[in-house]
Amino acid sequence: MNLLDRFDRPLHSLRISVTDRCNLRCQYCMPEREYVWLPRENILSFEEIAALTDAFADEGVNRVRITGGEPLLRRDLHVLIEALAARPAIADLALTTNGVLLRTQAKRLREAGLHRITVSLDTLKRERFRALTGSSDFDAVIAGIHAAADVFQGLKLDSVVIRGTNEDELIALIEFARTVRAEVRFIEYMDVGGATRWSPASVVPRAEMLEVIARHYGGVIPIEEQSSAPADRFLLPDGTTFGIIASTTMPFCSTCDRARLTADGIWLLCLYAAAGTDLRRPLRAGATREELRQLIHAVWSLRADRGAEERLGMDRQTTLIPLRALKKDAHLEMHTRGG
Repeated sequence: MNLLDRFDRPLHSLRISVTDRCNLRCQYCMPEREYVWLPRENILSFEEIAALTDAFADEGVNRVRITGGEPLLRRDLHVLIEALAARPAIADLALTTNGVLLRTQAKRLREAGLHRITVSLDTLKRERFRALTGSSDFDAVIAGIHAAADVFQGLKLDSVVIRGTNEDELIALIEFARTVRAEVRFIEYMDVGGATRWSPASVVPRAEMLEVIARHYGGVIPIEEQSSAPADRFLLPDGTTFGIIASTTMPFCSTCDRARLTADGIWLLCLYAAAGTDLRRPLRAGATREELRQLIHAVWSLRADRGAEERLGMDRQTTLIPLRALKKDAHLEMHTRGG
C-alpha cells in the first residue's frame, strides 16, 4: 500500500539539494550580497545521499530531482547521478541547473544515467540577464542549453516571470525553446525564502500570461493529463507546448507529492515549511535503512502541509520571511531548500 499523508497525498517525488552554494545572484532567489552558508562538515556525502534515497524509495519515492543551490558546483556530481540511476526503484532522475557550467558537463551527466534536465532561463537579453543574475555568464548559459539539447530529450526551460522585468519576453522564450526542442515553463513569482524583493504587484498571474500568449498565437488549448507535476501544460495551434506553474495564484497543494532534502540532510515536507526533520543525525549515528524508513513513514503519515494555499489567506503586502530572519537561519533560504 502507498504511504499517504493526512490529506491522502502519496510520497513519490524527492528533490535533493547537493549544495547551498550558487554562482549567480538571481533577484528572486539570492539577491543579497552575503549569506549564511551551511557548515561544510554537515554536507551529505554521495554515499549518504544514496542511503537516504534508498530509505525514501522503500516508502514509495520513484522520482528524484537533483537541485541546489547550483548542483553543478558539486564536484564529481556525475558519480552521484550514476549511483542513483543504477537504482531500479528510481524511474525518473532529473536535474535543475542555471546552466552556467552545463556545456562541459551535459554529455557526462547523460552518460552517467541522468534522464532529464531543466535549465533556468529568465531572459534572452544579455544586459537584462546581468541585471537579473548579477552575472555576465549569459553566453555560457545559452551554450549549456545547446549542449543539453544535443544529448537530452524532453529538455525544459524554467522562466520566473516578474512584472516590470521580463514579462515582455513570453513569446520570445517560447520561440527560443522551439529552436532547441525544449518546453518552456513560466513560473509565477513566489515569496519564498530569498525572494526579499517580492511584492504582490510584481506577480504576473497565470491568467494574464495565457491572455498574452493566446493573443499572439491565436489560441491556447489546455492539455488534460493525470499528473502531480506542478506545471499545467498548454498546446498552441502549431503543436508547440508550454507550461505554467501558478504556485502564487493557483496553488497545487492538493496533489503535492514532493518532499525536499537539503544538502545537510534536513527533510522538508513543504517549500513553505518553517522547519524540517533532521535525517543526517540518525544516519551518521548508525541508523539502519529500516530505521530510516520507519522514521520517514511516521513523519509523512502526519503531514498536513498546504503552505501555498495558506499563504493565500495571509497578509501579502510584505514578504513571508523578513531579511533579518533569513540571515540567522540558512535553512529558510530558497536556495537551501532546492527551489
